[in-house]
Amino acid sequence: MQGKPTSFDIAYLAGVSQPTVSRALRGSPMVSLETRKRIEAIAQQLNYKVDKNASNLRFQHSHTLALLLFEDPTPDESQINPFFLTMLGSITRACANRGYDLLISFQQMSSDWHQDYEDSRKADGIILLGYGDYLLYLSRLEKLVEHGTHFVRWGAVLAGQPGLSIGCDNFRGGYDAARHLLGLGRTRIAFLGDGSNHYPEFMERFRGYTEAITTVGLSVDPAAQVNAISTEQSGFEAANELLARGVEFDAIVAASDLIAMGAMRALQEKQIEVPAQVSVVGFDDIPAASLANPPLTTVMQDTRRAGEVLVDTLLRLISEEHAEGVVLPTRLVIRKSCGADLPAPARAAPGVRR
Repeated sequence: MQGKPTSFDIAYLAGVSQPTVSRALRGSPMVSLETRKRIEAIAQQLNYKVDKNASNLRFQHSHTLALLLFEDPTPDESQINPFFLTMLGSITRACANRGYDLLISFQQMSSDWHQDYEDSRKADGIILLGYGDYLLYLSRLEKLVEHGTHFVRWGAVLAGQPGLSIGCDNFRGGYDAARHLLGLGRTRIAFLGDGSNHYPEFMERFRGYTEAITTVGLSVDPAAQVNAISTEQSGFEAANELLARGVEFDAIVAASDLIAMGAMRALQEKQIEVPAQVSVVGFDDIPAASLANPPLTTVMQDTRRAGEVLVDTLLRLISEEHAEGVVLPTRLVIRKSCGADLPAPARAAPGVRR
């Protein structure tokens, strides 16, 4: 090696990015202990000295955050889940109140987000909304951690996951939805949504639903659970699959409002009355939930608080302060899709029979 060694030389030898080298030599907690020790050893071997003046210049903050949205299948051209549209407003306000600008784009799965935003100094950190199949998405998060990127995401708060997540109490929300239906006399409750670790938020909602049912001494019929992603079309297809299986049910807990609204459309096309024959509960409380026919009972996530916590957590990471994942409470919003105002005989009706 000729001339004075640089951080790029260390990055090449360590097999990491140049920003990771810089963070490691500053003792940033965003870089793992193993990676930091490897980088420090190489720097010592090369007799590398940090240029503090250049470092201070290079790490001046842009006072801009990047918000990256996952492209969801939607019936319009937005490709944005309507739940994230409600959160978008709260994140924008939180940034403005804290003196930050906000860049908004889609998560281009073919690109490296740390290079596109933080490494290029267009943004000091990244907020991620949405992810699709979590197991396929996991490698993207691991790569951000490896490069020392400041990021936070909305999603399930799981032990040992890469980076930090802010999310709602999905388990409690699923539990409250099923418990409410049980209180109305519904005893054959179906669940529409993928209950696997591919979709950890849905999985937690399914676990809560299961806990509520088994706590009162009832059993959960595996045939009463149908996988669905968060679109109306998927909810429509899942409800039709449930009917085709011949499963008796008098209520549905849907893993999202979009699934619930698709399910109600399928039931109504089969001339099955909601809520007289089947009660339906969704999850999210998107604006369309109150406009559905009948208006949808749902589990509300506090999007205003969520935006504030996402921004504040990311700013703590950028300042290299202590930060941790946060689970926000949910609240059941009762509307007419459950039939709480029906006379007792209708509530006690036997369920849908095939």
